[in-house]
Formats: sequence, C-alpha cells, structure tokens
Amino acid sequence: MVGQRVAGLPLEQVVGWAEFCGLRITVTPGVFVPRRRTEFLVREAVALARPGAVIVDLCCGAGAIGAALAAAVDRAEVHAADIDPAAVRCARQNLPGAHVYQGDLYAPLPVGLRGRVAILAANVPYVPSEEIGFLPPEARAHEPRAALDGGADGLDVLRRVAAGAAGWLAPGGYLLSETSERQAPSAEAVITASGMAARVARSPDLDATVIIGRRLS
Repeated sequence: MVGQRVAGLPLEQVVGWAEFCGLRITVTPGVFVPRRRTEFLVREAVALARPGAVIVDLCCGAGAIGAALAAAVDRAEVHAADIDPAAVRCARQNLPGAHVYQGDLYAPLPVGLRGRVAILAANVPYVPSEEIGFLPPEARAHEPRAALDGGADGLDVLRRVAAGAAGWLAPGGYLLSETSERQAPSAEAVITASGMAARVARSPDLDATVIIGRRLS
C-alpha cells in the first residue's frame, strides 16, 4: 500500500474507499474519487427532494451521490448510470438497493423513467481540455480522463445533459450539476437555453458551485 501511494495512486484508491456524506464509498483503482465539495450538491438536492422521490445519479462514478441521497431521502427510488464499466461495478457495490446501468448519459435508463424524475444529479466532467495538464498528478494519471475532461470550455457534457433533461424530469423536477465558480455564468446560460429556470448555489466553505435547473412544465 505504501508503494502504491508513493507511486501516486490517490489514497482512496489505495485503501479502497472514500468518506462521503458520512458514508464509506468503495473506490477501486481507475475510478473517479468522490470529492468532498460534491457533498454540497447532495445537500442542495436533499433540500429539494420529497419522500419517495425518483432520483437519477447520472455520470455516477462510484455512485457516491446516489448512495448519499438514498440514505438521506425517505423511500427514495434511486437509479444511477455511468459509461465506465469499472465505475459501474463500484456503483453496484455502493448502491445495492438501487438500479445501476452502464451506458452513455440517458441511453441506458429505462423508458419508464421518462417524465418521472424529481431529482437529476449529474456530476459531469467540467475541466476544460487544455487545463487537464494542470490537475494534480493523482487525477491526471489515475482517474479516467472521461470523468475529468469537459471539452473546450468544460461544458460539453453539461450541454448534452441539459438538452435531454426535460424529457426525463417530472414537471417541477430539478437538475443539479457541479461546476466551477468561473464557469457558473456560462453553465447557467446552458441550463436556461434548454428551457429550464436556472440558478447558482455556492458554498464558500467547500469551494463548491452547483447549477440548479428546474423544469417549468
């Protein structure tokens, strides 16, 4: 284990788990490590969710967001999806009572969820491609690039998520996605352009920024 850590593996991948919202989340080598700042997205989602809510954790990685929402929202019906097979294997361990699918964004979700989702949490990659080289070596070398690289301006995946959100959200349902403080105005414009109302939530303590979209009808 010491040798793995000296070689640069993130500590969470070395020990096999990460603490997130008071939960122990299984994390294996090559899987994106849940960030503490993402707990702010969970708090915002919990504040919006009602008991029995249908929740989707899109780009779920190890399933940390879905697991935290399942623990915090009474009788939640949780679904999760990721394109990375290694991440899906982790998510299935962390979400034993949920439905976890492998595929690109909405593609693997069951058609029966369309128009029923109350909370759509999408922790999409949002680092601009040209800035990947500035990330810590732990992230650059040991986490999948697809979980980090958001395209030229960092918003490519968010655009795809926002464009399809209305078809899956229930009327009045919410889309929540993490971004950087610098990107927040552009991310808010992406959500607005998709036909949803949008606002920005910020936690200085966690240095976290979340874009919240709401389906109006």
